[in-house]
Amino acid sequence: MADSLRTIEILDTTLRDGEQTAGVSFNANEKLAIARLLLEDLNVDRIEVTSARVSQGEAFALKEICRWASSHGFLDRVEVLGFLDDGESVDWIHDNGCRCVNILSKGSLNHLTKQLRKTPEQHISDIRKTVLHAVSKGMEVNIYLEDWSNGMLHSPDYV
Repeated sequence: MADSLRTIEILDTTLRDGEQTAGVSFNANEKLAIARLLLEDLNVDRIEVTSARVSQGEAFALKEICRWASSHGFLDRVEVLGFLDDGESVDWIHDNGCRCVNILSKGSLNHLTKQLRKTPEQHISDIRKTVLHAVSKGMEVNIYLEDWSNGMLHSPDYV
């Protein structure tokens, strides 16, 4: 029976998604307190704490979270949403103390061709360059496929 059990990981995006909610904006101290609660008290596996390059305030909050997480053995569980922007997100994330980037990429041919006006080859090249840049800085990388479910439905070969 134990062999059939699967591990479930929790990725909490409160500190990123909350910032996208109308009327919600956490300051650096609030973000740090929530991060500590999620990692220490609730033992959440991973937390995504911000999107790259949002503001100086977010950079400060990320530095504080990473400083605390590093000193308490949680840095490998702190992540930031990054973008395919010629390495700017990766550099911002790394320079602010985080060591894991979640790269947002297009998960459907429709999004790729209509929003970015790129070919799959161009997009894959952008992803490859960004991943290699992050790895060269010693970072962990996850890829998020935006619009993945529509991609699987309408362009599974692309996905």
